[in-house]
Parts: sequence; C-alpha cells; structure tokens
Amino acid sequence: MFTADIENRGLVLDPRTKLAVMITLVVFALGGTGSDIAAVRVGTVALSALPIVLLATAKQWKKAVSFGAVYAVLKAAELLLVPKLTGIALSLLGLCCMIFVRLMPSLIMGTYMLSSTTVSDFIAAMHRMHVPQQITIPLSVMFRFFPTVIEEFAAINTAMKMRDIRIGGKNAEKFIEYRLVPLMVCSVNIGSELSAAALTRGLGVRVRRTNICKIGFHLQDIAVLLMAASLYVLWILGIMEVIK
Repeated sequence: MFTADIENRGLVLDPRTKLAVMITLVVFALGGTGSDIAAVRVGTVALSALPIVLLATAKQWKKAVSFGAVYAVLKAAELLLVPKLTGIALSLLGLCCMIFVRLMPSLIMGTYMLSSTTVSDFIAAMHRMHVPQQITIPLSVMFRFFPTVIEEFAAINTAMKMRDIRIGGKNAEKFIEYRLVPLMVCSVNIGSELSAAALTRGLGVRVRRTNICKIGFHLQDIAVLLMAASLYVLWILGIMEVIK
C-alpha cells in the first residue's frame, strides 16, 4: 500500500507540492478551518478529491475507486442523512461522518505521497527547503518504516493462518498474543535498524550531500499549488467579510 512505485507515478509532482497539499488538507479538511464560509467548504471538497485523481493517474485504480466510493458515501450521508436524524442515530452517524470525512482526505493524500515518492526524492526536497537533519532523518526513516512493517505483518498473518490462529478459528483466543505482540516487537526492531541504516548512509553528517534525483516545479506543480493556495485566499476573504 505504501511502497513507492517510480514506474507508475502518473502525474509527476514535486515532493514539496505534495507536502503543501498535505498541509492544506490537514488545515482545512481535518482542522475544519473556514468551515463557516461556503466558498471554503466547496474548495475543501474539491481539494479533497485531488488525491483520488492523483491515485487514478498513477494507475492505482483499486485504491482510487475504494477511497473515492467510501468518501463519496460518507460525504453524502453527512449532507443528506445527518440533518434529518435525531437521537442516538444522529449521534452515531454524525460522529462517524465527522471523523472520517475530515480524516480521509489527509489519509488518501498520505497514501499517494508515500506510494509515489522515493526516499531520495524526499531527502532532496528537504535539502532544497533547508530543513534541519533532525527533522529530515526521522521523516526519511518513516518512508521505509510503513512498507517494511506491512511486509512483516503479511508474513505474520501467513504464519498464523497455517496454525489456524484467526478470529473465528479454533485458536481465536491466541490472536492478540501471536499476532500483535510479534508485530510490536518487529516494529521496534525495524525502527532501530532503519535509523542505523540512515546514519550509515551519511544522513547525519554536517557536510553538504549530493543527490542524483532531479526535482523541480513544473506546470502541473504550479496548477496544484494554485489550487491549494486558493483555499487560503478564500479563507482570508471570508475573515474580511468580502465573501460569505
């Protein structure tokens, strides 16, 4: 799910563009900034659909259709069903819609970012922005952490299925002990090993590093950045009561 596929990245965007979109989605979709302004709400929905389009351009059809369908259903429920409900149904459905509708755009964008950005591209972008190594190294480790953990989890699942340790199986009571505990131990070890590998590659040195990755802003980056910046403009205009 999070493994970078450099051969099928679809619309190639600079890592800094992806990061800007991610921050914008966190501010407006997850944080609910400007939700009382109609133009900002419409712009937030439009920007929330962008990660789904990017996944489609990268030929990740299954992810794009799945995420798009779930987000569309939850958004429709929030707009059409929630205002008509009362009581417990309103509390349950309203809470689910509020959490997932706000969380999903950032989650989808994070999925696309991790699956279309290599560690080298990300480090090159961080160096271009003069980000301190104390931030660059943990983030670069994170880019390899999720794919490795998912591979370990798949291996653990395969081993446990052979022993019929699953929900609904004969040994269902051992599910937590034999699946989650090994995963937690593997996660700790993977984090330590990736940190050591990053330092071994010289990410911690103070001299300027070279990088063969070619990154830069192109026409598609400008279009996406303008789309993200328009939300901030609409928000400021709403605060100034120029628009409602």
